[in-house]
Amino acid sequence: MHPELEAWKSAGHHFDYLGFDIFYRVEGSGPALLAIHGYPFNSWDWSLIWPSLTERFTVIAPDMMGMGFSAKPVEYQYSVHDHADMHEALLESLGVTDVHVLAHDLGDSVGQELLARQEFGQQAYGAARITTITWLNGGMFNEAYTPRAMQKLMSQTPLGDVVSPLQGSRLSRRVLEPTLRQMFGVNTQPSPELMEKFHQILEYNDGKRVLHKVGRFLGDRRTHRNRWVRAMRSTDVPMRLIDGPADPNSGAHMAARYREVIPNPDVVMLADDIGHWPQIEAPDAVLEHLLCFSSR
Repeated sequence: MHPELEAWKSAGHHFDYLGFDIFYRVEGSGPALLAIHGYPFNSWDWSLIWPSLTERFTVIAPDMMGMGFSAKPVEYQYSVHDHADMHEALLESLGVTDVHVLAHDLGDSVGQELLARQEFGQQAYGAARITTITWLNGGMFNEAYTPRAMQKLMSQTPLGDVVSPLQGSRLSRRVLEPTLRQMFGVNTQPSPELMEKFHQILEYNDGKRVLHKVGRFLGDRRTHRNRWVRAMRSTDVPMRLIDGPADPNSGAHMAARYREVIPNPDVVMLADDIGHWPQIEAPDAVLEHLLCFSSR
């Protein structure tokens, strides 16, 4: 494993969630901030902004079930609701009562579910109160989300189950890499070293075998869209969207839909060449707009 990933893993902890080991990092001091990573990687997505975040917050960043350094059971019903349950259980185990939320990609859907539970009194574990939410690029409105063709094929058709035994091979890497590169801006393409780290995260504990199953959260977005949006439109929790406009999945078009749907929208558009992973492509800008917002 790459030394940076090994160091990240070594600095973490595990907690028991329904008999499975969930990896998480917790570090810093000050108000609690829950950092909810996206698909298909893990909490290491936050590594470039981690030192600055931990100067201002007690940052809690788990790896979701099926991803990163957490358990990756094959026979498991992966869902946004279950991911939300896990985050609630972790906050309860840590005694957190008030928390800022920073979410990206799949993490946006988990954040939407957590917000809906708070708005409608439906928490599964504890009752941690969300104080602010910062959204990064993600499919918050299913009608505006445009996933890549490979993502749809793997998660919404039998293809994922058919090719699952081949995951982790050189062929799977060659198939995956073009899709990942499409998600980055033209001037922020991942280096060979970064791409290797991505593969190591995905392949840890045979993780590519369940990648397509975790990816079936796209169906949850369709099913729960109206409930999640109703919570976002009615909440008093301050929210800010920080968006990389070059993201083909949820870039400028998703930000435009956010402005249409959310009352009094707070939207920050990053430089035109920033894509789907703003915290990796433009970490300083993300930090600036996040810290300015969450400290108001």
